[in-house]
Amino acid sequence: TLPIGVLIKFLHKDAKIVYDAHEYETEMNGLSGFLKSAAKFLERSLIKYADRVITVSNAIAEEYVRLYGIQKPALVFNTPFLQYHPKRDYFRKEFGIGKKDLIFLYQGSLAPGRGVEIVLDAFKEFSKKGANHTIENSDVMPCVVFMGYGPLEERIKESSKEYSNIYFHEAVAPDILLEYTSSADFGISFIEDCCLSYRYCLPNKMFEYLMAELPVIVSNLPEMKHFVETKGVGLVVDKNSVEGLVKSIQVALNIDRESLLKNIKSVKEHFHWEAQEQVLLDLYRGIESV
Repeated sequence: TLPIGVLIKFLHKDAKIVYDAHEYETEMNGLSGFLKSAAKFLERSLIKYADRVITVSNAIAEEYVRLYGIQKPALVFNTPFLQYHPKRDYFRKEFGIGKKDLIFLYQGSLAPGRGVEIVLDAFKEFSKKGANHTIENSDVMPCVVFMGYGPLEERIKESSKEYSNIYFHEAVAPDILLEYTSSADFGISFIEDCCLSYRYCLPNKMFEYLMAELPVIVSNLPEMKHFVETKGVGLVVDKNSVEGLVKSIQVALNIDRESLLKNIKSVKEHFHWEAQEQVLLDLYRGIESV
């Protein structure tokens, strides 16, 4: 849409352009060949006509400054509205998960590049049918619930039939999503390092987990790692692999979740949409005053 915006600006001298890049637009997963070259050419040629640029992580903002020499883009994180939900227990009731067992939740797109296959393989290691079933606290079984839809849905359903600690739940409406999210004990956001857009991401799913007051386990990627470690809201895997995730799950079984919860309650009071929309509104007001 950037070329359309620039055309309108040429036709109407008072028009203003805000380029809102919700990802690292020229480095997205699956973008290659001619389309990638064309996207880079258009962005490089036209971004200078934008009055302001918005993006979703500091690393992406710094890349835009480095590449194009523009004013640093404003950061508007993809966060949910501030919500308070009592702890629910939907998943234990629906799937018959034991009270002592720990529920890890993957919610969102069930697509390649999102770590779905890695999460599946990691939890197979903990299943009683897994060849390497080793849990320090033998009274606790790590279970994973996948909630969403996408091309890997059937693979998850097949695994859930074979392994006793893997479950699939259909996607639910956005207005009740966090009620289900709060039924888990940990949220997993395991984005793979398969493109620069993913490497520098701060996924909305991570913020959804925190809004539902779940500690998170995230990939070892720069922005996610920095956020989780500096805010003290979960665990970062040492390696983006099955082995790395298994190790973090083992740590999660015995971690002091109450300390994490205190930090999460503080973080959710700052990283919600009501705060982010203020950044957006201030930016538009600033353009109007020029």
